[in-house]
Amino acid sequence: MWSMTPVYLLVLALGICSAYEPWLCPTELLESERVDCFEEPGSSEAGCIQKGCTWCRANDGNAPWCFYNTKPGYNGVCPSSIPPSKRADCSKGTNSECVNAGCVWCPESGGPWCFHDDNVVNPPLSTTPSPWTDNSTRADSPLTVSPGCPSTLLPSERIDCYPEQGASEAGCLARGCYWCEEAHGVPWCSYPTLDPVYPTTDPVGGDDGDDGGCWSDIPEQSRRDCYPGGGASKDNCEARGCFWCASTTPGTPWCFFNITGESPDPALDVYRVDCAPDGRYDECLARGCELAGTDVMGAPLCFFPVDLGYTMSGFSETPTGYIISLKKEHDFTLFGDDMKQLVLFVEFQTDDRLHLKFIDAMQSRFEVPLDIPAPTVKASSPKYDVVFSNYPIFNMQVIRNATGTVVIDTSLGGFVYSDQYLQFATKLPENSELYGFGEHEHHSLRHEMNWQTMGMYSRDQPPTANGNLYGVHPFYMVIEEDFNTHGVLILNSNAQDVTLSPAPYLAYRTIGGVLDFYVFMGPTPENVVQQYTETIGRTFLPPYWSLGFQLCRYGYNSLDTVKQTVSRMQSYNIPHDVQYGDIDYMDEQRDFTYDIVNYNGLPEYVQELKAQDYHYIIILDPCIGNDLAPGQYPAYDSGNAKNVWITESDCVTPAVGKVWPPENSVFPDYTNPATEEWWIDECVKFHGVIEYDGLWIDMNEPANFGTGSVTGCAINKWNNPPYLPKIFGDVLADKTMCPDSCQYLGNHYDLHSLFGWSQSIQSLPAAQAATGKRSIVISRSTFPGSGKYAGHWLGDNYSQWSNLHYSIIGSLEFNMFGIPYIGADICGFNGDVNENLCQRWMQLGAFYTFSRNHNGKGYKEQDPAAFGDEVARVSREILEVRYTLLPFLYTLFYEAHTLGSTVMRPLVHEFVSDKETHVIDRQFLWGPALLITPVLDEGYVSVDGYFPDCRWYDYYTGKEMAYASRGTYVTLSAPMDYMPLHVRGGHILPTQEPAVNTVQSRTNPMGLIVALDDNNEASGKLFWDDGDSIDTHIKGEYFLMEFNVTKGLLTSAITRDAYSGASSLSWGTLRILGVSSASGVTVNGVNHLGFIFNSSTKELRIENVGQGVTSPLTITWT
Repeated sequence: MWSMTPVYLLVLALGICSAYEPWLCPTELLESERVDCFEEPGSSEAGCIQKGCTWCRANDGNAPWCFYNTKPGYNGVCPSSIPPSKRADCSKGTNSECVNAGCVWCPESGGPWCFHDDNVVNPPLSTTPSPWTDNSTRADSPLTVSPGCPSTLLPSERIDCYPEQGASEAGCLARGCYWCEEAHGVPWCSYPTLDPVYPTTDPVGGDDGDDGGCWSDIPEQSRRDCYPGGGASKDNCEARGCFWCASTTPGTPWCFFNITGESPDPALDVYRVDCAPDGRYDECLARGCELAGTDVMGAPLCFFPVDLGYTMSGFSETPTGYIISLKKEHDFTLFGDDMKQLVLFVEFQTDDRLHLKFIDAMQSRFEVPLDIPAPTVKASSPKYDVVFSNYPIFNMQVIRNATGTVVIDTSLGGFVYSDQYLQFATKLPENSELYGFGEHEHHSLRHEMNWQTMGMYSRDQPPTANGNLYGVHPFYMVIEEDFNTHGVLILNSNAQDVTLSPAPYLAYRTIGGVLDFYVFMGPTPENVVQQYTETIGRTFLPPYWSLGFQLCRYGYNSLDTVKQTVSRMQSYNIPHDVQYGDIDYMDEQRDFTYDIVNYNGLPEYVQELKAQDYHYIIILDPCIGNDLAPGQYPAYDSGNAKNVWITESDCVTPAVGKVWPPENSVFPDYTNPATEEWWIDECVKFHGVIEYDGLWIDMNEPANFGTGSVTGCAINKWNNPPYLPKIFGDVLADKTMCPDSCQYLGNHYDLHSLFGWSQSIQSLPAAQAATGKRSIVISRSTFPGSGKYAGHWLGDNYSQWSNLHYSIIGSLEFNMFGIPYIGADICGFNGDVNENLCQRWMQLGAFYTFSRNHNGKGYKEQDPAAFGDEVARVSREILEVRYTLLPFLYTLFYEAHTLGSTVMRPLVHEFVSDKETHVIDRQFLWGPALLITPVLDEGYVSVDGYFPDCRWYDYYTGKEMAYASRGTYVTLSAPMDYMPLHVRGGHILPTQEPAVNTVQSRTNPMGLIVALDDNNEASGKLFWDDGDSIDTHIKGEYFLMEFNVTKGLLTSAITRDAYSGASSLSWGTLRILGVSSASGVTVNGVNHLGFIFNSSTKELRIENVGQGVTSPLTITWT
């Protein structure tokens, strides 16, 4: 229905923005590489610029805002001639650390970025002392007067005579100042004396401008900078509609607004939607936008008026909702090619799900080919309504019917729909909290609404704070003030970014496709994820063995080393289910080959491992060497015959890049049906050589060691769009393919971030065809819907303590994204790990759903047996806890597969009405019942854990936490060999006695952990099948049992008994926690003497139950 409710215009405040936003900072340095240029107290923008340094805000609270804008030791061309694969790692994480260590920095794939090379003269940055901290008078010190400089002042004493951008020797001399080309951080144009005579001051307003007069009455101390961050000139200042006048005080802006910015309500500036996301403030007014200062740090200076956009020109009802016609009402544009007419489809798809899609009315555009079934009738009892308004321009609201909360509100403006720039901004509910968006390395699960912008575009990028990483997940979840929760999927695969405002609002931008939204109404966080996964596809059911511990290393380099590693693990009886082959098992990194020299005998060894109940997973990269003679590389020959490669823009010539093989590479087009036939065929044939059990698909962003094709990328709108989202690289082709490359479903510009998703869709059938079993695929690049086919790991992380915390956040986010099979490389991929860090990481990693220890080439061995007796013991014991709980974990995956639930679960999903849980990301749950509280910091032997208001029991002792601990943080003892685990009252966890692998453990006696709640009740379930066959749930070939406890009576009920293998299992030990007293136990009506009641811990332990699992179970205690 139409609604003409007036929309009030926002009165936007004016003020000052004192620094570049981090993503607009004119530097190639990472924040971690910044070297402080203003170490003394009192750092300011003016003082920083006076020193010749750069002033930018930082996302990292430890990074300086004032820093030397140089990237020492690397200017884009590597000075070393050592091949990447042969470089000796210098083990420094940043450019500056590397150069300071006397090493060489070359950020090139294929080897360490920081390495030793005695033939390269690369003095460390620290040999040039800071002019602000070093009082020496060495000949090369910037504190000495340079030869030929007319100034008699020391560089540290000089006052900048040309603070604005554009200083030149001629301009400097024209001001009566001295020009001396000095060291970094010293002004080249400076006043002759320590007490300079500044230009004559206007007692009321500013000083003379270039035309001899300043027409502003604004006092200098009230000037609001119209060109923050530097770079102002008279022309570009006046192009913004601002004043250009000299000032008498260094640091006072010469380019300023002719207003003071003293708005009656400056808080409204948080609603500004950026109209110059590309930094082109000089085009602001021409874009039809407003330009004004602000006192709100981070608020844009150039912003959309609320009356710029489209109007409704037509409205009709459909069987599922509405169709609305929209017409653009102005000629203003940001980047050209605006769509004049749009159509908005509104579908009430289910009671919990609303679909909104804006398309071009005149011609079709690329849409993500994710199959989401659409209903043919409107939802009967939707939990939402949609209200539209044409005042002052088209806007809409999505409203939660039960509470009236507006979950989407576009009345703040900023709606743009052009060929290569689409933007949508929505207010979020007041006092709400936002989660999601990825893939990034986030440092908190709940996002700070502080104007941060996050780019999304698949990239071969080791985890970096808020940088765009391997996958793209434009999905977010919002917890509203009353704890109701909604989620939104923005189904778009083009390069994109999103800005979060403290209003709160979010502004979403993409450079292609359509604006396609799915809104999920919850009302709980877990409901939102279930509704989301119902839409995009629910996760695969992993084979049981893939829940065991896994081991990998890039750089075993020989089969002998692999054998030694496995034997070392066996000598300590450390559980170990899966061994990997990384790319060093291949013949010169070529898929579907193995190195017959260094890995001679690998096929036979894999057979030997399988005879000992191990499983083996191989890596495959989507880069096929193309320069060998016909017949030398059959995988390339067959792919070439089937025309499966991504091509140049002519859609004929294969696109060629450089990746791991020594020759150049071509890239399979996994959107092409012919590729699936080829890929399956090659996987099946190679399984005849090496009997692998699963596939690990890496480098599928797709990664490329160069920029685009080896022949370069053409200059065109696809390769050089008018707007580049806030992503790494100066062009879209950075470290990947040219965007104008041709694929079966379109051009790479639209399909880039779908590469890993499309490869996963073809790889799971390939693995199943090869093995004849359920198998598994682990993919580095992912997209909404990937979880239906593949798991994920968090990429090339670092052996640093901080990465333990970040891994929890990333894992919880991927559970939210519908990919619950997730983990980080235990003990870290990059860098040498120390013993204590690896021991703590093994404890945490035992509770990743994907538990794999993996490290990089050239680093010391870090398998849990490599550090000796103590780390091996602690690793074995915590993995035995994992293996004990595998039936519970497998049942959680069954629920994820069938219901869409999370497995690794944030506390907020279970306790959303407890606001303290909204920020907890250093603890997590398995499902609803097991609380994991790891130690994440170096040197600590205790950890603070939060316990929401319910009964909690120590997993190891069974003892209940004190009642007073409910809803509080408790300091828990956690010596190096211990990690706190607690079971939540009201739940029953199925268990099994552990073994060194899952093949053996699956035959052991089963058990239960029963944790009573405040009503002395509990419930749970057990899912069981053969753990390895395909589609057992769909075929109904499984066993499912439910358990309930009430009033001292435990009963079981079989809801499906269609897996014969369950009949071989029997009950062993049952632990019942929270029992007030017990003097007698019966099992199926017969007195059972095999029990122990601990009156101190209140745990009743019933041993040797002896009943078959498939028989009904009734147990009482009195």
